[in-house]
Amino acid sequence: MGVVLKAVSPAYGGYTIARDEKVILIKGAVPGEVVEVEIVEKKRDYSTARVVSVVEASEHRVEPPCPVFGVCGGCQLQFIAYEKQTAMKDEILLDSLTRIGGIDIAPGPALTGEQWHYRRRAQFKVGPAGDMGFFREASRDVVTFDACPLMDESINLLTEKIKKQCETRGLSEIHIASGDLPVVLLRGRDYTAGSFNAFLEAGFSGVAFDKTIVAGSGSTSFDLNGMSYTVSPWSFFQAHWELNRSVVDFMVSELMPLSGKRVLDLYAGAGNFALPLARQAGEVTAVEENPHAVDDGIRNVRLNELKHCKMVRSSAEKFKIGRKYDIIVLDPPRPGLTGDVVKKLLETPPDSLVYISCNPATLARDLKKLTAKYDIRSVRQIDFFPNTFHIESIAFLTVR
Repeated sequence: MGVVLKAVSPAYGGYTIARDEKVILIKGAVPGEVVEVEIVEKKRDYSTARVVSVVEASEHRVEPPCPVFGVCGGCQLQFIAYEKQTAMKDEILLDSLTRIGGIDIAPGPALTGEQWHYRRRAQFKVGPAGDMGFFREASRDVVTFDACPLMDESINLLTEKIKKQCETRGLSEIHIASGDLPVVLLRGRDYTAGSFNAFLEAGFSGVAFDKTIVAGSGSTSFDLNGMSYTVSPWSFFQAHWELNRSVVDFMVSELMPLSGKRVLDLYAGAGNFALPLARQAGEVTAVEENPHAVDDGIRNVRLNELKHCKMVRSSAEKFKIGRKYDIIVLDPPRPGLTGDVVKKLLETPPDSLVYISCNPATLARDLKKLTAKYDIRSVRQIDFFPNTFHIESIAFLTVR
């Protein structure tokens, strides 16, 4: 017999909070619903649970379009109407800012785009028999499917061809980047296929295996608001490319005027923010640790004939700021800023700081430290990953 509870508020990770004798984190409930749950795990301060049945359904509950939703671990929120998803993420972002950061600021309107078929980058897992899909939640079992509703249709067509035409046994992962001409990165210690030409015949312009281009071209290209943005199979880029273009425009407009300004872009990747800023700023220095992304960035600077933009291969921690910048852009990984980077930002503060975050908890922690020298102008959610629990955001700060 399950326990009947009322789901109260959203929590990071795809959970909804309910309270009995202690906090219970529920998977599969919409805030406001009354649900019957089964306790999955008991911890000292809280328990986790899953929905067995819905007693009183929310008006925001919808039918998931994916036939393997709830089995596949690729996304978590398909059963919730999209407007409610973004409202829940705003609520989690606000809670993180106030509870962790002690910051009294309400998020501005979320930056959003398409809910379905938005992903231009995919990382598929491959099972022992060559089956291709995503891991089941909390498992290494591969869940297969005909098409993923989050993927751009070009990726769904390519995966269909891979399944029909290509040898995948012995692989562990298949990474697809779908720009103008799609490229694929294959990983697997046990992969012994004699030829990679089948992937070219399936429609890829380039094939990489582990650390080497083995067939075709070595990069794919995207339109970055009138600029050419190329990436190799080993470089990160925002999967929701159309929304990324909107976010770049939004950032540039918020930082105007840029004429004559000196800009430092830390965690720069292949220049996603640095390149558009360099079109109008006086000087842009882009710092990136990944050697593949640095090579891509150098190529992008050359392709777009940007004379006042330079790429520097370095970690953010080792890079010596050493001079006054007007603007610093930060796009750190999930753990956020290290103490060394925060120290630099406090010792050599720019006039303006932009922080793009993929973790509301570490964003709140870092903003709390930065308020020693900066005022927070605005924070807003960027929904780069609709139908998943992931929350990205952008904050603008000015030095006092």
